[in-house]
Amino acid sequence: MPLAKAQALHAARSAELDAQLAKLWPAWPKTITLEIGCGHGHFLTAYAEAHPKEHCLGIDILADRISRAQKKAHRSGLANLAFLQAEARLLLEVLPGTVRFSRIFVLFPDPWPKRRHHKHRLLQVEFLDLLAKRAGKGAHLFFRTDYEPYYQDAVATLRDHAAWQLADETWPFEFETVFQSRAEVHHSCIARVRTRHHDT
Repeated sequence: MPLAKAQALHAARSAELDAQLAKLWPAWPKTITLEIGCGHGHFLTAYAEAHPKEHCLGIDILADRISRAQKKAHRSGLANLAFLQAEARLLLEVLPGTVRFSRIFVLFPDPWPKRRHHKHRLLQVEFLDLLAKRAGKGAHLFFRTDYEPYYQDAVATLRDHAAWQLADETWPFEFETVFQSRAEVHHSCIARVRTRHHDT
């Protein structure tokens, strides 16, 4: 795709997402809980109900999943819950500048098992850099997968990352997702944004 066309498409998508974000909450909170790849919204709906003081935003790139998630949010009547069709990197660009993440959930993302596709995995150094810039003080990243090679890769990436450190902490909220119910086993890790990241 020619550069000018790609830039125009990116600008249009950014403007559309910005308009959608403006409609979610009358006044955006200072911190939000984010689920990337929320699917049909089962986990985040249950989480938001159990944590009424947290504003929870779930995103997914597939329109059908978000449509079903939004129906769950509507039926729940939870004012602290919203779902949006969005690509994670674009969301980080467009999200109001005053908003920070307190908790980030990445549950059973596409593992891209073939080596030539590993570049498509979500938990890459560059993406973790972007997340850290929007993370509030003490923010946590919660990662879970049923594919052990991806788990090992994620742990190694987080362990060596300048802005994140692995945390030996208890998983904060359990609710079995569709993917989790299908998995024979799953692997979880937790990372916390480094304190010095906020001191510089």
